[in-house]
Amino acid sequence: MTWLLSYWRQLLMVLIIAAVGIGCWRHGVTTTDAAWQAKWDQHLAADAAATAQAQAEQRVIEQNRQQSINKLAEDGQRAIDKAQMDAAAARASAGSLRDAADKLATRLAASEARGDTCTAGASKAAAAAARVLADVLKRADERAGRLADIADQSRARGLACEAAYAALR
Repeated sequence: MTWLLSYWRQLLMVLIIAAVGIGCWRHGVTTTDAAWQAKWDQHLAADAAATAQAQAEQRVIEQNRQQSINKLAEDGQRAIDKAQMDAAAARASAGSLRDAADKLATRLAASEARGDTCTAGASKAAAAAARVLADVLKRADERAGRLADIADQSRARGLACEAAYAALR
């Protein structure tokens, strides 16, 4: 029976040593995992801070670009407004030219009505030609004014677009 008691003591000692060994191993694993988790959390925090800083820098860049585009848009609108005012002034001065052509046609028609019979045929032809010429002149002037207005606005918009593109580059 002594040998059986000795056997159980040895077995108990082996189990105690095994339990202590397993406990030490588990403690080592837990400690190592905690150290790696702390390093990982620190890495994630550094990444989050870098991301936040990069986003803030990009927001500043985007706001600067938007402000420059807004300024260019305002400048472009001023140029378009100036072109429209110039077109209105050109229409006003062209109105006097059209009035002069109308007066000339009216004067020729009046002279046709008073003219003598010898020159009546020539006078009628000249008056008709003057009326046609005045009408063509009026239409050409109106069309040229519209085209000039469109061209001025297109140029101003194109320059504003080019400036905005250059500001982005």
